[in-house]
Amino acid sequence: MVAVLDVADVSKRYGAKLVVDKVSLAVSTGECLGIIGPNGAGKTTLFNLLDGSAQSDSGTVNVAGEDISRWPQYRRARLGVGRAYQVPRPFTGLTVYENVLAGIEHSPVAGARPGRRALEVLEKVGLADKRNMIAGRLPLLDRKRLELAKAVSVGSKVLLLDEVAGGLTEGEVFELVEMVIQLKREHAVLWIEHIAHALMAAADRLLVLHFGAKLIEGAPQEVMSAPIVKEVYLGISVDDAAGA
Repeated sequence: MVAVLDVADVSKRYGAKLVVDKVSLAVSTGECLGIIGPNGAGKTTLFNLLDGSAQSDSGTVNVAGEDISRWPQYRRARLGVGRAYQVPRPFTGLTVYENVLAGIEHSPVAGARPGRRALEVLEKVGLADKRNMIAGRLPLLDRKRLELAKAVSVGSKVLLLDEVAGGLTEGEVFELVEMVIQLKREHAVLWIEHIAHALMAAADRLLVLHFGAKLIEGAPQEVMSAPIVKEVYLGISVDDAAGA
């Protein structure tokens, strides 16, 4: 498969601290790459380098064959980089439909029928029946759905999901996983998440960051069972496991 997102050796330093250290990855449409790592591993900074809210010191970021490494955030969004956050950021005074329509009307893929596209996006995330509700009155899971819809609405080729399962109940996490599985059919998805079983259900590969560098990448089961991951991410050393 041809990678929609192709990242090569991106690095970011804040003062003397190297936060992201020559990270490379590639994701194609139809794939979900899960990203895990201890707090402070550089996960959020990596997403900032991908969506343009921070600029890398070195390395390249390519989306759909375009080198966007020096592009500002708004240009990356228009090209097709959408991001959904752990804490939803709706326009609380607008309806669900108006929230999605706002993104579509500023998207280069809006076409002649933005209203119809808004309804299609809401259908994808299961919010079509709540399109006339004020966004500020939605329960948490529906706010998460709307956060995904807003990321999709700009015509995203790449979806960056930033701990979107945080705060949900077990049953709600399951519903969110099903949404991500559906969305990855049409998008290249990167998902940072601390809820490991959610990533295990949705991700095709896992990438582990440690001190800003890629520690390991591979099939979810292989990565989670690797001794180095158990030690760094789960806090289980090989000696501890042997003595258990």
